[in-house]
Amino acid sequence: MHEKTFKAEHINAVEEDLAGNNGIGRYVFLPGSDGRAKQIADHFSSVTVKESSRAHNLYLGEIEHEGTKIEVASVATGMGTPSVDIIMNELIKLGAKRFLRVGTAGLLQPEFMRLGDFVIGLGAVRDEGASRNYVPLEFPAIASPEMVQALVEAARELNFPEQCHVGLMHSKDSLFAREFGEGAMAESNHAYVNILRRAGVLASEMEASHLFTLSQLFDAQLRIKGKGCRYRILSGAICLMISDGPGFVSGEPLRQGIEKVIEITKRAFIH
Repeated sequence: MHEKTFKAEHINAVEEDLAGNNGIGRYVFLPGSDGRAKQIADHFSSVTVKESSRAHNLYLGEIEHEGTKIEVASVATGMGTPSVDIIMNELIKLGAKRFLRVGTAGLLQPEFMRLGDFVIGLGAVRDEGASRNYVPLEFPAIASPEMVQALVEAARELNFPEQCHVGLMHSKDSLFAREFGEGAMAESNHAYVNILRRAGVLASEMEASHLFTLSQLFDAQLRIKGKGCRYRILSGAICLMISDGPGFVSGEPLRQGIEKVIEITKRAFIH
């Protein structure tokens, strides 16, 4: 958990960088890429950048709500759950306790979803290896209800309710094999994804399941130590739908879609 002597090796940060918000710690936006982390930081005031040789640059700043300044940060997790494992562990050990993934995903329900829609994750299918090193596969990867509610309310307040879907995500290790059908297991991978579709899973991405799993595990450890918001670790995820198989969102529509997701997550943190 929060260790006084901990030294991060993959992000350029110390405990003081993640402190703030009356002991809760900075609220952290977690995109996959550094470019997106910078795009998020463009919405901050009083920005400080702590560069990393691995491109996990840490952007520190503030957002304001009704005269109150909220201390925030953005940093790229990188792609996939092994990278999430490293970045999340370091952030939590440095004292961060609030996390929102700002991501992209492929939609799995084209009958009622469209490119440019958003999915707020209630939980995620753990089709990846990193979280299995922490808990058995039967353990569910669940988003914090507080974060789900905040994201839903934020989307409603910003008039995005019809674009926003709430449900399960699928987190995978391989984009090209599992989703695009490369390799010798194409048939079984295709069948697996169809099972997820029939089960009602909304979107497929590569990070949320381990974000949720780690948050739940560290939250359980912290709650033993006391009561109140300082003794909770909470996480959520919202993803922009950028692929439906044949179609793919890129360029200016992608940038505009990410801007909408950033606005939703900013408002969610204010809640």
